[in-house]
Amino acid sequence: MKIAIIGVTGRAGSRIAAEALSRGHQVTGIVRHPEQAGTPAGVSLVKADAADPVQLVEALRGHDAVISSARFQTVKAAPLLAALKAAEVPRLLVVGGAASLEVELGAILLDSPGFPAEYRVEAEPGKQFLDDLRGETDIDWTFLSPSALFAPGERTAQFRLGKDQLLCDTQGKSHISMEDYAIAMIDELEHPQHSRQRFTVGY
Repeated sequence: MKIAIIGVTGRAGSRIAAEALSRGHQVTGIVRHPEQAGTPAGVSLVKADAADPVQLVEALRGHDAVISSARFQTVKAAPLLAALKAAEVPRLLVVGGAASLEVELGAILLDSPGFPAEYRVEAEPGKQFLDDLRGETDIDWTFLSPSALFAPGERTAQFRLGKDQLLCDTQGKSHISMEDYAIAMIDELEHPQHSRQRFTVGY
């Protein structure tokens, strides 16, 4: 498939790009400054500002799917969806956040006592992004939330998938490496199981 990745220079985006390339997909990285971009070998870079719908439409045209790994403070759901429609790209996969996952029935991590204030600046627009996606019926979207601890690590290919509840291991730790997250994302790209849904991945 021909995939466009927004946020390809980030920690998660670069690992998703590497995973996609390893499986034979064509990857286009949407970046504001191609001359400064550090990306996996094999990524074709296109200059565009993801927050500018006009630029984005031209950059996305001709792709089979878009993966957004951009910060939710920067890229909002409505203009991104509008750009996909104008570019006639049928699928959107989003690197989500863990804050909107349920920690118990009806209670999400974002609303937990002691949720770090410094994370709210990204977590709150992330929840809003998911809420906005849930009203979308034209684009085939998927929102993949990582576990609470989401960092570079090992590619083990040993993980669990969940739906809307935060996943924890037998020690009560909620975590996933970015490498294993990338596997789950590209698996979903290749074999869609969560059309117009959010799901999560963890150990």
